[in-house]
Amino acid sequence: MGDDRAALSRELAAAFPDGHLDLDQAGLAAAIAKVVAFLENPGESLDLPLDIRGTALERAVWQALRDVPSGKTVAYGQIAKALPLAASAQDVGAACAANVLAVAIPCHRVVKADRSISGYRWGVRRKKALIHREAQT
Repeated sequence: MGDDRAALSRELAAAFPDGHLDLDQAGLAAAIAKVVAFLENPGESLDLPLDIRGTALERAVWQALRDVPSGKTVAYGQIAKALPLAASAQDVGAACAANVLAVAIPCHRVVKADRSISGYRWGVRRKKALIHREAQT
């Protein structure tokens, strides 16, 4: 997710430096349709194969966030306390910042302890829109 196609292409190339990009229009269209359907009905599951790479703590945070129901938010500190690993609210924030799978790993559902909305890799405007959209469905 992003606003600059060239920047997204560079980020993808950096993530897979030995890879070769073959654009599969049909496969891409099918994947985009699933993501759009999920955005329209976030209570449903997102049926896409995900290559989830991260540290044990990051993966634990991401799983905890995937367990937060659509339309709900949770504080960074609440996630930290619920993890099977020792973690702080700052650790949860760092794991969210490391997440590259927007929406599939719903880091937009985590907010500050006072329930205010703070940083998001894809912009606070998008985070607010995702939270609002989920609350409406």
